[in-house]
Amino acid sequence: MNSTESVSRPRGRPRRFDAEQGVATAQHLFHARGYDAVSIADVTEALGINPPSFYAAFGSKAGLYARVLDRYSATDALPFADLLRPDRPVAECLAALLEMAARQYVADPAATGCLVVEGTRCNDLEAREAARSLQAGAEVVIRTYIAARHPQEAQRVADFVGTAMAGLSAKARNGFEPDRLLAIARMAGRALMQELSGKTA
Repeated sequence: MNSTESVSRPRGRPRRFDAEQGVATAQHLFHARGYDAVSIADVTEALGINPPSFYAAFGSKAGLYARVLDRYSATDALPFADLLRPDRPVAECLAALLEMAARQYVADPAATGCLVVEGTRCNDLEAREAARSLQAGAEVVIRTYIAARHPQEAQRVADFVGTAMAGLSAKARNGFEPDRLLAIARMAGRALMQELSGKTA
């Protein structure tokens, strides 16, 4: 057998496209540009695949985005379970949540804001509803946490926290510096502590 042929000729089946790595790459793309600004061509170029391979792997752009949201929720979303602790005052934990949001939303200058929050404003109905569903789930977690000790204030305070987080995300996307964003989060945290001070914790 010719030794040159044995070295140059690839053996076995060609390497298959790694869909999970593709989702990770697409996550950064959607986060950096926003859902509406990313085209199928942008995705296939970034992943190094052709359109048929894309549709075989993900079904549609919205289908890929749904997988991106699942990945974001599992790997990069705010750690509610670590922050919303039952052994600390509610206002203190909510303030810590807002501060971490402010830091995380500007941690990557190329992909600012919250992927989920920004996704709730996209034009595609399927993608928008997927993001809104995930956001609603997070709001339920926050409201349930508050209600365990402040049932009368739970909805109102949860609405405030959700609005503050959406505002932090929007300002991060608009280019706010980290210190400026953190100052807003801390101001909101002080408002929460004043609102819940003196109430049963």
